[in-house]
Amino acid sequence: MSLTVATLPSTQLDTVLAKADITQHEIAALRTRYNLADAHTHQNQSPTQRKIVESLPKLWYEAAGQSQYQSEQDFISAFYSLHGQHRALKRSDDIYLVYAASIAMHITATYLQQKGLRVGLIEPCFDNLHDLMKHMRVPMVPLGEELFASPQGIYGNLVARAQSIDAVFLVDPNNPTGTSLLHPTDHAFREVVRFCVEHDKLLILDLCFAAFILASGQIRPDVYAILEDSGVRYIAMEDTGKTWPLQDAKCATLTTSRDLKADIYPIVTSVLLNVSPFVLKLVTEYVRDSAADSFASVRELLDENRELARQQLDGGLLRYLPPAVRTSVAWFEITDPAWTADALQAHLLDRNIYVLSGKYFYWSNPQKGQRYIRIALARETPLFASAIDAIRSAVQELEQ
Repeated sequence: MSLTVATLPSTQLDTVLAKADITQHEIAALRTRYNLADAHTHQNQSPTQRKIVESLPKLWYEAAGQSQYQSEQDFISAFYSLHGQHRALKRSDDIYLVYAASIAMHITATYLQQKGLRVGLIEPCFDNLHDLMKHMRVPMVPLGEELFASPQGIYGNLVARAQSIDAVFLVDPNNPTGTSLLHPTDHAFREVVRFCVEHDKLLILDLCFAAFILASGQIRPDVYAILEDSGVRYIAMEDTGKTWPLQDAKCATLTTSRDLKADIYPIVTSVLLNVSPFVLKLVTEYVRDSAADSFASVRELLDENRELARQQLDGGLLRYLPPAVRTSVAWFEITDPAWTADALQAHLLDRNIYVLSGKYFYWSNPQKGQRYIRIALARETPLFASAIDAIRSAVQELEQ
């Protein structure tokens, strides 16, 4: 007999519905056998990364033996050079380092609140962007991804939909869909910048998944050259936390146009003094490792797991949605209207499998997100293969 939503164990559905946001789900997922919820890196070290781990005492004393400023500049030089963001390096002293991307977002939200700005936020997107601004009482309106689907239509769409806002907030590549304004060309991105310049809008960019442009074998344009040459007011955030298996030792960056520095810098210094020099030294070594192997250690695992998930799950109840940029997550559409993401998540949780419901990514219209689930890919392949096999078996129960 096939399962229906009505026959779901109520305890698991209640557990799913009780969570307020993605992070609460990700915390709960850490207790399950198959945690495919958070996009953090849980894979093992590559051979060259193991050598970095073996050198930890050496890195500790090297970090202790140099100035904080030198540790910061070494990281900034390695990170932005790897990403091909050479214009940013011309203002390396204006790149602020924080210990998590959420801290950079908190600083940004504080600035928006202080200035009383109304924000147009991309939808779908990772829900803590919305939540941090909501907690700071920043008014928001959704900017659906469909507004940016055609480079030729972007400017007109923003004129029609974004005149009442003060800031345009985009994520590129987007989490969870993998859409990008920078691939295959930067024409779409330049249209957004043109709109912001001509209509005096602040442009806010979450570029925390940008490493996956490089890991996918694509070329990342020099975003900061485009921004600086245009004269647009901007805030841009980048991150290392979702790229390398560092057990959450990470560093994020915050960069702004020159005209915002006087407002943003005091907020930064009210939050923290510095990122640990040892963490900076460690992360810098991983950045250099990926520069040496052209991101092979990141790309090969994710590509193998993504293809495994697509082959095993695409068709029937779930449909794989190919991304423009292959990131560390896979986005699936639920094809049967009788099943919601919450219900499917609860069904999988009953089998000790944790995935994320799409409703949290659709922050202004959660019901629309009930058509999707997100699966994290950054796991050791044998464990991931076992999890995907368990998902396939659980889904087959629903299809019989």
